[in-house]
Amino acid sequence: MTSTNPPVGFIGLGNMGGRIARCLGAAGYDVLGHDPRTDNVTACGATAAASVAEVARACDVVLLSLPESKVVESVVLGGDGVLANARAGQVVIDLSTSAPASTVRLHEQLAERGATLVDAGISGGAAAAEKGTLTLMVGGDPATLERVRPLLLAFSANVFHCGSAGAGHTAKLLNNFLNAVALSATAEVMVAGRKAGLDLRVLLEVLNTSSGVNFATLNRFPKIVNGDYLKGGLTNALMMKDVLAYVDLVTGLGVASPNSSAPLASFGLALQLGYADDISNTVVDAIGDVSGRIRIHDGAYDAGKDRS
Repeated sequence: MTSTNPPVGFIGLGNMGGRIARCLGAAGYDVLGHDPRTDNVTACGATAAASVAEVARACDVVLLSLPESKVVESVVLGGDGVLANARAGQVVIDLSTSAPASTVRLHEQLAERGATLVDAGISGGAAAAEKGTLTLMVGGDPATLERVRPLLLAFSANVFHCGSAGAGHTAKLLNNFLNAVALSATAEVMVAGRKAGLDLRVLLEVLNTSSGVNFATLNRFPKIVNGDYLKGGLTNALMMKDVLAYVDLVTGLGVASPNSSAPLASFGLALQLGYADDISNTVVDAIGDVSGRIRIHDGAYDAGKDRS
């Protein structure tokens, strides 16, 4: 059956982008996708494009889901990239976790070609992307947001307009910083609880009905204590990148950041101990490694996983 929706371009079909593209396909959109790994494109049901340029030329709406601003800039500003092939009326939606200052510059450059950049930071992780229930933090022209809102609702449950260009990515960095603080702090507490001999399931019940409750205690550690690290989400390396981007942001704003040292230390430790490409939930193992080789899930310590 032929789709009644216009084709959508998608550049970056990895962990998050691939899941979002599948949601778009399920909603009836034809997706023309490009990724350095062609198998990522076919795995999510998209039609493979040979280049970024092919996607930009063929589609009125192009979504980007890329690791960081440097990659976004290379895709947009490259010799035959999105900007070189942009046209009046085209919309580029950046779902990446990008530096707001970079986003504003790209917005201005695309505007010179008559195209509009919408920055749409995402939250909810792989599980929400799989179900199409992400939260989006959007920056850019309100009228353009309304134009693409039906497309965004194919993979999200909440869409918030946060302000002008860059505002969505600013909100995303603020959110990710709190996520990093909660995850790293809870990991430390869980290792301490394990070493003190507490029943961690009871401890989690206490935390989740007390003032220490947070996203990590509610959604991450009830799985981790059973040995399920919820693989497929943000890696330690990407979490570290996001915290550093947050520090750059608040430094530019002139805001003191006394609370950034803890997640920088925690995820920096994870990187040093070899967990860079593992899901960020394994920060609890990095803390455990230097705290007496502790594992918080049943089975206690697995010597094969020690990286200290």
